[in-house]
Amino acid sequence: MRYTFQGYVRENGKVGSRNFVGVIPSVICATDVAQAICRQVAGTVGFFHHQGCCQLPTDLKRVTDTLISLGCSPNVGAVLIVSLGCEGTDTQRLYQEISSTGKPVELIEIQELGGMSRAIQRGTDLAQALAQKISGLQRETVDISNVVMGIKCGASDTTSGMASNCVIGYVADKLVDFGATVVFGETTEFIGGEHILAQRAVGGPEGPIGKKIYEIVERMENRAKTIGEDMRGGQPTPGNIKGGLSSIEEKSLGAIVKSGHRPIQGILEYPDMVTDQKGLWIKDAPGREPEILTGMAATGAQFLCFSTGRGAPQGFPSMPVIKICGNPNTYARMKYDMDLNAGRIIIGEKSIEEVGEEAFEMLLRVLNGQMTKNEAIHYVSTMDIHCVGPVI
Repeated sequence: MRYTFQGYVRENGKVGSRNFVGVIPSVICATDVAQAICRQVAGTVGFFHHQGCCQLPTDLKRVTDTLISLGCSPNVGAVLIVSLGCEGTDTQRLYQEISSTGKPVELIEIQELGGMSRAIQRGTDLAQALAQKISGLQRETVDISNVVMGIKCGASDTTSGMASNCVIGYVADKLVDFGATVVFGETTEFIGGEHILAQRAVGGPEGPIGKKIYEIVERMENRAKTIGEDMRGGQPTPGNIKGGLSSIEEKSLGAIVKSGHRPIQGILEYPDMVTDQKGLWIKDAPGREPEILTGMAATGAQFLCFSTGRGAPQGFPSMPVIKICGNPNTYARMKYDMDLNAGRIIIGEKSIEEVGEEAFEMLLRVLNGQMTKNEAIHYVSTMDIHCVGPVI
């Protein structure tokens, strides 16, 4: 049986599950203006980050590349870039590369327009016009092979690796088998389990992809070592330990379950969008929600499946986040934040496969436009961009 969904087909062939005007401040100094515009204009979402100036060239390029990928996301139908005018990010490249997708893009500069109030007025007018322009776009029937799913776990406990991560792994395998794309990350949570992932790499552990898995884990660990710390001082987190996870290795073994069992096709750097090649991919990203959710949205994911045991309720501006809870007690306490109760596996009411099928049917509904719970309550502002160097 082949599955389809109703999505927004963009000029470049990508398919979105949502149709927002993305308001992108190119630097933190432009955030207040961007926020004011979003408050005024319906149908807009803002990508409010803390970067864009007084950073090393590597990070300024990384921020520019990430903002480009967010603007190119198929869930974004049009873009308004809000520039201060003297930032370190490359606003012209940002404008040009997003425009190359065929979607309408506008750019304002606060300094050029004469300050905050005039920039808000001009930006509001432009955002309003963009929102009206894309509001008439209609969903079209497309094959499930057009899906790009991001996956993550957070606020994990012992039930995550036994229930909710297993459900996401089941869904990941099913999507890959249908010719879709699945991306997982959280490199910090590969530690102690990287050899298992390398065995699943196309070409084996000694091939270039297998070696790259070891490389990104070592690179992540070395970032902590450069300031005299061990990664294990922050992982597992205090919440993970209270939830029964005793070591980073135990946490990693549970975390990688959500990637399923299919071969790993390659490694994406943090700002990268997925290529035309399908299957299972890794994105080198940290575990903290604001940065990894941004990284996953930047892949072009239309939605993300998020496994939790202790309860992580936040979403993302442009990407629906389906919360799958492995702990039945947490689900009972936080049922207005959690989308699916995988805790029924723990108490023996349902199998992994049964809840996996429920999750699959739910993601089809979300792709077709059904709101997730964090969308419905507008808990969607969590984002930031992962950088590797200091603020200077």
